[in-house]
Amino acid sequence: MSDIQNKWDERYREAVGNYPEPALVLEQNQHLLPKHGHALDFACGLGANALLLAKLGLQTQAWDISGEALTKVAVEAKRRQLDVLTEQRDVSAAPPAKNSFDVIVVSHFLDRALCAQLVDALKPNGLVFYQTFCRDKVENKGPQNPEFLLADNELLRLFAGLKIRAYREENLLGDITQGWRNQAMLVAQKS
Repeated sequence: MSDIQNKWDERYREAVGNYPEPALVLEQNQHLLPKHGHALDFACGLGANALLLAKLGLQTQAWDISGEALTKVAVEAKRRQLDVLTEQRDVSAAPPAKNSFDVIVVSHFLDRALCAQLVDALKPNGLVFYQTFCRDKVENKGPQNPEFLLADNELLRLFAGLKIRAYREENLLGDITQGWRNQAMLVAQKS
């Protein structure tokens, strides 16, 4: 068992109060999803995105390094009477195969080296929904290591080969007490 796996297993060993909501990028843009197909919640944590994808009728997989997290995803999926296939894997070491998913959702995870492989894993016309933390943020939430924080407009550069369908990154512009801050979100489509 790796140190990273131990870290995340320890975090997810704690009891879950209210189950988390799906990422805002998915909630606000779920109308862009296909009616059917194969979906992946990549580095899923507690799998809130996977649960929504399954509820909407997609054949859904949830991958994470933490077996503790995946056990909770499976229990919650069963409670909601949803089919979610969980798989424990180090997603950085074992990304998805080429042309294997119609939808890939990534939230609160950043490994820049994997972005091209995520694009390759999309089937033609497939969609990636991506949301994670930015370096320029109002509140001190999320990771502190700059390696895990997006630079300004970085998601646009990481997925430059795709058609951008939705993008939001408010950064520190204007009245920082208003709006959606600290993160960037993108929905992009493969040709």
